[in-house]
Amino acid sequence: MAYTIATIKPICEELHQEGKTLVLVTGFFDLLHVEHINFLKKAEAVGDVLVVGVESDARARKLKGEGRPVEPQQRRGEHIMDLGLADYCVLLGDDFDNIVAYKSLLDAVRPNTYAVSSHTDHQENKQKLVEEYGGKLMVVHDWNPEVSTTQLISQNHV
Repeated sequence: MAYTIATIKPICEELHQEGKTLVLVTGFFDLLHVEHINFLKKAEAVGDVLVVGVESDARARKLKGEGRPVEPQQRRGEHIMDLGLADYCVLLGDDFDNIVAYKSLLDAVRPNTYAVSSHTDHQENKQKLVEEYGGKLMVVHDWNPEVSTTQLISQNHV
């Protein structure tokens, strides 16, 4: 089951009351591949509960170009959940490049850790934002440029 920012908030509040350590990751996760899986497993290992925010189709097209994402947002979230790679999946809106939307996710989840890959953009800004909500930013995975959805597409593996 996929959640929205509004519907994940009470769940996260309850998890915090139970003393659980929440980890948040965000991304496109288009054509789920080994690097996504490794990243999600490493993120899961630093806490009790993993919340994955899956970015929208419109944001994928805007940042990755026409023809992306290969799979729609709902399906990308389902793959993550079906493979047991997260405890909760949040489908993010088209406005996720908006600081207000970004803060609303952090406010809803209040992650103890915001887990990222080494190639994640704007790490300093993200660190400052997550610290406002009592969390920390942690690089949990070293990016491997040899394996990406873009590479798989360009090599005609799709």
